Amino acid sequence: MASIDLPKSPNVFHPEKPSAVGSRNSLAQEYRDQQDEVNQLLEEETNKVIHHLTARLPKDVLERLDVMGGIKEKLYNYFNQNYQNMFNRYMVTAEDEMVKKVRNYIDKEETKVLARYTPKEIADLLDAVGGADKFNTGEIEKSMVNMYGHLQGHIQRGVNELETHTNSILRQKTDTGAFVRGENAYSIVKCAFKDNLIKPKTVSDVKLSVNILDSELISPIFHYQVTVEYLVKDLLSKHIVDNIDHVIEQLKDERIDQGQEELSDSEIIFNKVNQVENYTDDKVDDPKSKRYGIIARAIFDRISDLRAEIDPATFDQQNVRENIKKIMDIENIRNRGFNTAINSITSILDTSKMGYQYIENLKNAREVLIREYEDTDTANLPDERYQIKLRYFDNAQLIEERKAYDVQVKSFETEVLHLWDILEVLYQDAKSPFKVNDFEDLAEKVRNKIRKTIKEKNGEPVYENIAKAWDEITFVKTAETEVERTNRTYIYEKDKVRQKIILMRNRMKQMYGYQYPVERRVMEDRLSFLEREYFRFEYSINPYHLNPGLLLDVDITSIKRKKATLDAMANVLNEFLHGVSKGFADAAFASFSRRRSTVREDISQSFGSDPGERHAAQEDAPTPASAYLDLINSDSPATTEAPAPKAIPAPRAKAGVVDAKPSAKRSGGSRKPAKRGDDGLKEI
Repeated sequence: MASIDLPKSPNVFHPEKPSAVGSRNSLAQEYRDQQDEVNQLLEEETNKVIHHLTARLPKDVLERLDVMGGIKEKLYNYFNQNYQNMFNRYMVTAEDEMVKKVRNYIDKEETKVLARYTPKEIADLLDAVGGADKFNTGEIEKSMVNMYGHLQGHIQRGVNELETHTNSILRQKTDTGAFVRGENAYSIVKCAFKDNLIKPKTVSDVKLSVNILDSELISPIFHYQVTVEYLVKDLLSKHIVDNIDHVIEQLKDERIDQGQEELSDSEIIFNKVNQVENYTDDKVDDPKSKRYGIIARAIFDRISDLRAEIDPATFDQQNVRENIKKIMDIENIRNRGFNTAINSITSILDTSKMGYQYIENLKNAREVLIREYEDTDTANLPDERYQIKLRYFDNAQLIEERKAYDVQVKSFETEVLHLWDILEVLYQDAKSPFKVNDFEDLAEKVRNKIRKTIKEKNGEPVYENIAKAWDEITFVKTAETEVERTNRTYIYEKDKVRQKIILMRNRMKQMYGYQYPVERRVMEDRLSFLEREYFRFEYSINPYHLNPGLLLDVDITSIKRKKATLDAMANVLNEFLHGVSKGFADAAFASFSRRRSTVREDISQSFGSDPGERHAAQEDAPTPASAYLDLINSDSPATTEAPAPKAIPAPRAKAGVVDAKPSAKRSGGSRKPAKRGDDGLKEI
């Protein structure tokens, strides 16, 4: 029987044929009624959500809310669409591809057995001659890994879209929470929603800025102009810190093995600080210092001030510095961090169907600009669009950005104050000297009478001699401390500028009414320009709020009722942050243990030594709910010692079940023995 006569699985693509690629039906499912199974699952999930809404919302809200109609229908449609397109096709394709791989493998084995005229020794010899790259299942395994990897990516993206749509339905609006989920919310520097200037009723503009710190980047980013000496020292610093961490871990294990108490967080830090001098020192000029224990000082002298390029006139392939630079270039330490971020954002945009017509990658400046459309004129652009600006900042750049921001704020104050003075002069000239026009005229008219009849009689100072701290535009500014001087928010200055713009517009309406002389037209044009530029400046990011790292600046324009770009960009941002950022890690929170007031005996479970005793304890012990009710309903005063509640017994251990209770060494150390306090609670 020839190998071609062996049955093969269908190598076709069809949505309905059983076991075809992409089919909804599979031979492996033995023709189960899939529709009934899906309907049952969707009905259950929809009812759960509806039950959750009816249990949480007040009765008066439920009466006005069409729970059984609109919301249930939308939920069912979303579950049905995403479940059918995502889960069913994934399962069918995975099962059928697995069956095909197994069938092909069986076909090969049967062919080998049927060819009896071929001695087994020759087949083994051919297998040995072929080596590890042939006559094995490596390609099949790679194919399966790739298949599952791609399917898993599509499933994750589908789940994210389902979550975004579900949150949008429950919120009935779009806010900042729709963009970045909880674990990455800390990275948001600024997020602002505002109506579009051209179409304020139907289109909204969104500004979102995310700052990923240097310490949170998975792959560190360096500027192109950084020296080779800096790169080498950065690698040495990481090597020293890794060695110190290894020493501290050994110290922890030794203390645990000796039965001693664990090191506290402060003690760990102090031990790490004390270990630094074992690896380096501050003797820069001494060639025998510890800092040159790994790499000699002569090497640092050769690579001093060596940057990304070497002057061709002095380039020599056999020099020491050229070869050191070549080693660093081969490792691609200088560029790999920023290139990884660029590859991540572009690949996510491609797979998320968020195409772009314009990209400008300023590699040496560590900046990339991506626009969905090449045109920048908003009048010619559609209502659904986005623009992404990704830039890496170091501390030196942020210092210069802050200086420019200071100058810009001061410039706005100067220009607005200049227009304020012009308007004030015109207002004073336009006032009639024979009547009271405002409060100032009235105060001037009765000033002498107040001084003679009230102030001199009571011995009080007149109003004009009292120092004025309030300018009647904004409240008195709080005195600055070192915190405000080094991290300027400019909230007070911006408030003052905005209030003056509003007051000037009202003053012009009061002065001219329905008349439009040339002075009014000129001042209104200037005021509109300053107001437009001010709001554009206010829309930007204050560099005082940024830290060295990666800044992702996204500008989105989306239709309010459609929100297609908003929903798609939310998935892009979360996937990008997951790919380039390690996220925020709170060491203190990670090592947090329960407070004394929350540790009780009724929640400290333990396994008894005797099965009979465990059985008796289970019969006599109250349920967790009753034990808790007894505790909170106790009428004994807090100062007296309350009786300790009985411990809740743990489930009886079955034969063949591994004990999952963490040991002292496996959990990082032994817990200190608890002692009984005066309040009847356990202390740790």
